[in-house]
Amino acid sequence: MKTDDFFENPTSAMVTMKCYPWTYWDKIALVGDSAHAVVPFYGQGMNAGFEDIFVLNGLMGTHGDDWQRIFTDYQENRKPNADAIAELSYRNFVEMSSKTSDPLFLLQKKIEKRFSAKHPDKWIPVYSRVTFSERPYAEALAIGDTQEEIMNEVMQIPDIESKWDSTEVERKILNLLK
Repeated sequence: MKTDDFFENPTSAMVTMKCYPWTYWDKIALVGDSAHAVVPFYGQGMNAGFEDIFVLNGLMGTHGDDWQRIFTDYQENRKPNADAIAELSYRNFVEMSSKTSDPLFLLQKKIEKRFSAKHPDKWIPVYSRVTFSERPYAEALAIGDTQEEIMNEVMQIPDIESKWDSTEVERKILNLLK
């Protein structure tokens, strides 16, 4: 590869695509990136496409040849999850590009990691929930938003930097989870 080749072939923009409907009558259904392209900062684009096919296959088993019903149920089931992974991917981009040098952000992640290790039944970090779970993306987004609200309160504890691993912080999170 020549250096000129690099400069003569500009990169494309990274985009998120949200469209709806994903189907046309009982004839055509969009799946994967054609329905919901996302920025690559979670590495879930292909997985989301595979999930589309999995859902379609299940609906074909349930509804037989009723393609109108299959397609309607498919897009109603998958659209919230596709929008959720798009949002999660974008947030992960923001996190990686602008927050990883912020000492308070790093402290928050340290608190979350410690709490999760002590209470894995009560707190699964959103990244783990998305990457190592078969639960819906919309659920991960909603739980992640709740966890972020909790951590916003925790990070307001006076002198949090010195007591991040204290029982006070642990109790605060446990109380906020109720």
